[in-house]
Amino acid sequence: MKALGLFRSFWRKRGPLVLWGPLIAFFLAAPVCAQQAGAAAPVVVQPGAPGSPSKTLPPSTTGTLPPRSIADVRFMQGMIMHHAQAVVMTALVASHTENPELQLLAAKISRSQTDEIRFMKRWLVARGEPVSMAMPGMPEMDMSGHAMPLMPGMLTAEQMEALGKARGSSFDRLFLSGMIQHHNGALTMVKDLFDTAGAGQDAEMFDFATDADNTQRAEIKIMHSMLQKKQEKQ
Repeated sequence: MKALGLFRSFWRKRGPLVLWGPLIAFFLAAPVCAQQAGAAAPVVVQPGAPGSPSKTLPPSTTGTLPPRSIADVRFMQGMIMHHAQAVVMTALVASHTENPELQLLAAKISRSQTDEIRFMKRWLVARGEPVSMAMPGMPEMDMSGHAMPLMPGMLTAEQMEALGKARGSSFDRLFLSGMIQHHNGALTMVKDLFDTAGAGQDAEMFDFATDADNTQRAEIKIMHSMLQKKQEKQ
C-alpha cells in the first residue's frame, strides 16, 4: 500500500508524461528483494554409509582434504632419488654418443625430471618434511643407520659403471635399455602409491603421480621403438 501511495503522489506531480521505466523497475524488483531476504540457508547433507541415513550438517560446515599419509612423503623422497639418477644418466649422452635422436630424447628427460625434482622438493618443504630419506652427511644410510635400498628400476653401481665406459652404439643400447628399466621402476612406484590405503589423495600429489605415469609410459614406447630400429640395422 505504501508503494501504491508513492505511485499516486508521483503521478499527481508529473502527470501523464511520467517516465514509466523507473516505476516498472521498482515494482518488479520489490518482490525479488523480498524473496531474497526470506531465502532459506543452504542445506549441507552428508550421505550416510550403505544402509545408514544421511545427516544434515550446519551451514557453516566446510570440506577438508584428507591428511597426507607417510606413503605420500616416502613416495616423493624416493622419487627425488629416482629422478636424480635419470638426470645423471642423461648428462652422459652429449659426450658418449653422436646420435641426434637420442640426444633430443635425453634432453627432454633431463628437463622434465629436473623440473619434477624441484616440484617434489617444494611439496615436501611446504609440509615440513625432509627432502631426503637419508640423514644429513650419510647419503647411503636411512634413519635407522641401515644401507638404503635402490628405488625400483634404478640402475646398480655396476650398470652405471658400464654405461659410463660405453661409447657410440654400445652406449645407445645400454642407455635405452637402462632408461626403460628406470622408467618401469617409476611406474611401479606410482602403482604402489595408489595401492596404499589413504595415499595419493592429496590433489597435487595425485596430479603429479598421474602425469609422471603417463609421461614415462609414452617415453618407454619411444625408447622401445628406438631400440628396435637399432636391432634392425645390425
